[in-house]
Amino acid sequence: MKSAILSVGTELLFGQITNTNTVFLSQQLNLLGFDVMYHYTVGDNPERLEDMIALAFKDCDLILTTGGLGPTQDDLTKEIVCRALDDHMVLHQPSMEKLESYFKKQNRQMTENNRKQAYMPSRAVVFDNDAGTAPGFALEKDGKQIICMPGPPREMTRMFERSVLPYLEKKSESTIYYRMIRTFGIGESMLETKLLPLIDEQTDPTLATYAKEGECCLRIASKRATKEEAKEAVDAMLEKVKAIIGEYIYSCDNEELVDVVSRKLLDRGLSISSAESCTGGMFAAALTSVSGISAVFDRSLVTYSNNAKMAELGVKEETLTAYGAVSEETAREMAEGLHRVSGSDICVSVTGIAGPEGGTAEKPVGLVYIGAHYQERTICRKIQMRNVNRNWNRNFAVLSMLDVVNKLI
Repeated sequence: MKSAILSVGTELLFGQITNTNTVFLSQQLNLLGFDVMYHYTVGDNPERLEDMIALAFKDCDLILTTGGLGPTQDDLTKEIVCRALDDHMVLHQPSMEKLESYFKKQNRQMTENNRKQAYMPSRAVVFDNDAGTAPGFALEKDGKQIICMPGPPREMTRMFERSVLPYLEKKSESTIYYRMIRTFGIGESMLETKLLPLIDEQTDPTLATYAKEGECCLRIASKRATKEEAKEAVDAMLEKVKAIIGEYIYSCDNEELVDVVSRKLLDRGLSISSAESCTGGMFAAALTSVSGISAVFDRSLVTYSNNAKMAELGVKEETLTAYGAVSEETAREMAEGLHRVSGSDICVSVTGIAGPEGGTAEKPVGLVYIGAHYQERTICRKIQMRNVNRNWNRNFAVLSMLDVVNKLI
């Protein structure tokens, strides 16, 4: 079934709030096997809303709307949908009784405009809102169907999961199963190039690459009659993908790299410490965002200056003089010095030029060295980033540190 998502609210057009509803609904519809063809956003304007409904129905059989179901004068989604599908409004007594009960429990007077929320199209299938006051509904005519839900994400999500999802499951003729593969260390164009033999021959499952900040994702999806059949097809394709790009894959379950690394550290009982220069503690911040990491994370030293590198980590002055702070030699001594003071199983260091100033022809902005001491040996990885901006450079350096640790263990 071809579907569209129609978000209603002038505040969305003004950028006053982020439209997370569309992301959630797109994911859910795809899992049900519905093809999401369009995303629309329209303000609280009845004429434009009616035009959008007519436009969406030219190509789609199903429209999901969010917003415009409240008690105020600009909440007109219900009335416009009712008109578009040739119905009329009637009082839905169960919704009215719930409204009255809600205000009584709150010890508040129900204003007259709240009664508006209890009126529904006469043919509607009404969905209860147990997280708010505005019910939702489904309305159908001549094979075209609209499902209307409230705008607040908490209310919409609860209504979808408890009422709309079971309703739609009965109408789905197939199901989609997919896995999101996360990779690091390979660009999107190279990822696609390596996978072209699979992509060129794809029918079902399908493969699609996505660029994410500092990394790439691969979506493997199959649309079959049952979830079991779709899963079997996706897993078989995943094995083919692993044979080609396995060295770059860090998760087959859409996990963040910091979560993968943290789980491995915790599972193996490996302690870790970090010495950071250009990232200024961002690696430590990433690790400590994971609950329970205190069992293995010992310390982080932000040794930004040369003096700090010498005083806290024992980096030799002659090393800094001969090679500079941004060098393989300094990164190695930082990691080894950190091991001496912390005794952690894994000691990782980073030094680099985040920019926008500070680069030279020999050491341009985006140059980073990552050192790591583990099992009585020290390694160093040199990275030359493409210098998007200072924040991007620093974030990518943190991801690179996590990648080094992940590959070590």
